[in-house]
Amino acid sequence: MLGLWRKIRGTGRVAEPAPPRPADRLPAAAPLGGSVQIRHVDAGSCNGCEVEIGSAFGPVYDAERYGARLVASPRHADALVVTGPVTRNMAEPLRRTYDAVPGPKLVIAVGDCARNCGVFAGAYGVAGAVRDVVRVDVEIAGCPPRPEAIVEGLRKLTGR
Repeated sequence: MLGLWRKIRGTGRVAEPAPPRPADRLPAAAPLGGSVQIRHVDAGSCNGCEVEIGSAFGPVYDAERYGARLVASPRHADALVVTGPVTRNMAEPLRRTYDAVPGPKLVIAVGDCARNCGVFAGAYGVAGAVRDVVRVDVEIAGCPPRPEAIVEGLRKLTGR
């Protein structure tokens, strides 16, 4: 056991190097500079995007190391991450959540359904895409988007 302890102490911390910084920073990202507090809103998704967001904030991809952190209240958030097409029942709650976020605020549409209603386009219970209800600053494509794409989008916001 003592030999194992010495080996661990001698090796030190071993980690994968961080990916290169994104070259194209969003103009809207400048006011947030460094860290972003994020409130997630499910506007009517199938939960595929939620699984990938959970992976992006999990120990493998660890979006928090780039300054993105999930918070429980929109009053503590800088940005909203919205998934799914906006259903008729979620249009008003999404507007209210958007209004509760203090400025400057950003909206990130995650997944094809949030961007353009995806497979739910034209459904009777769908009010529209996220941009039809609130202003969208960043769109992340995919059905569902890979965790790497979500982390890349968040890195553009934090500038890290």
